[in-house]
Amino acid sequence: MAKINLLPWRENLRAQKQKQFLIALGATVALAALIVFAANFYMNQQISGQENRNNFLRSEIRKLERDIERIEQLEEVRDNLIARKNVIEQLQSNRNVMVHLFNSMAQTVPEGVTLTSVRQNNELLTIQGVSESETRVSDYMRNIEDAEWMSETRLNIVERENNENTPGQPYRFELQARVGPPKTDEVEEG
Repeated sequence: MAKINLLPWRENLRAQKQKQFLIALGATVALAALIVFAANFYMNQQISGQENRNNFLRSEIRKLERDIERIEQLEEVRDNLIARKNVIEQLQSNRNVMVHLFNSMAQTVPEGVTLTSVRQNNELLTIQGVSESETRVSDYMRNIEDAEWMSETRLNIVERENNENTPGQPYRFELQARVGPPKTDEVEEG
């Protein structure tokens, strides 16, 4: 007689394979979930790290902007101080110009010339006066050109007038000259 196996071995095999399949499927799902969570955690860590770096850079940029503002304020203060220093230096250098100017004016006025008005506008000096003759005015202009503290003489008016206030000086004149420190010979030689 032949041996016949009547046990349900195919069904047991099928149930075992199905059980293995479900275990493999569960392990795969668990592994996939673990990989997704790990990737999510890694990305969140990267984003958090980048945000921390960005926040650090923003705070450093704010510090630099404050420093730049302070530097700009200091540069403005420096410019103001330099402007004040330049004004003081200019005043210091021009301090004795008036003394030299009045000394030069007293030395350059020839006999027969009387000054009636002297006005200064920056470096331009306007002189008005009366004279005995036109040659005295010419002498006065030459004297001004030879003076150290005056130069560039320009005659505006010389006219004859009959004035009872100045009987011996019938000529009225007006001339202009530049006022400034004497020029050095080094500039001319160089």
